[in-house]
Amino acid sequence: MTEPVVARVAELWRYPVKSMAGERLTAAELSWQGLSGDRRWAFVRPGRGHTGFPWLTIRQQSRLHHYRPTLVDPDRPDRSVVWVTDPEGQVYAVDDPALAARFGVGVFAIKHDRGTFDASPVSLVTRQGLEALSRRVGADVDARRFRPNLVLDAPGTEEFPEDGWVGRLLGIGTAVVRVDKSDERCAVVNLDPDSLARNSDVLRTIVRQRAMCFGVYGSTVTPGVLRLDDPVMLVG
Repeated sequence: MTEPVVARVAELWRYPVKSMAGERLTAAELSWQGLSGDRRWAFVRPGRGHTGFPWLTIRQQSRLHHYRPTLVDPDRPDRSVVWVTDPEGQVYAVDDPALAARFGVGVFAIKHDRGTFDASPVSLVTRQGLEALSRRVGADVDARRFRPNLVLDAPGTEEFPEDGWVGRLLGIGTAVVRVDKSDERCAVVNLDPDSLARNSDVLRTIVRQRAMCFGVYGSTVTPGVLRLDDPVMLVG
């Protein structure tokens, strides 16, 4: 019996450096630690190296949105390199102290082979959820505010179809992802990734109408390859 197709992959994103701009992909390998090369690098705040959350993020410096990392050779972790282009067009190696110095005295870059995830290695939203939220906010809400790995298109469904997938297994490409829980949001979603202007109505709407959650977190059950337009099936 063929499993039902509930959506298709509309966008696929990787974030080589935590809180910097994402790379839009056409295909990516999904491992136990999320998408290949996703959030493997991060910048550490001075004096926070031994805390539970030492990372420099958009919360502290919104301009991180305008730094564009590029991951070279992501399928060879032993040889992969990340280059970062700053807003003026200057290119740095991610571990160049001159790049870290742009974010403050004592800031440094670190590589974390398992990824610097806030909660889970896979995050996804749907176009239908984004459209519904935009209507409630009264303004267009860009997917990039939420930094998802996957944007899925589930036409002909309810406003927030991803809510109904929590606890279920999704077959995507050759991989299987378990949808573990809803994604609790913070003030970062108020920030426009292009203008860096803040719209507090975004988080206010999510808090009041969505119990502070939008999108879902997942984890890998079966590693595989994800591609744009892959069908998404409920397999468990």
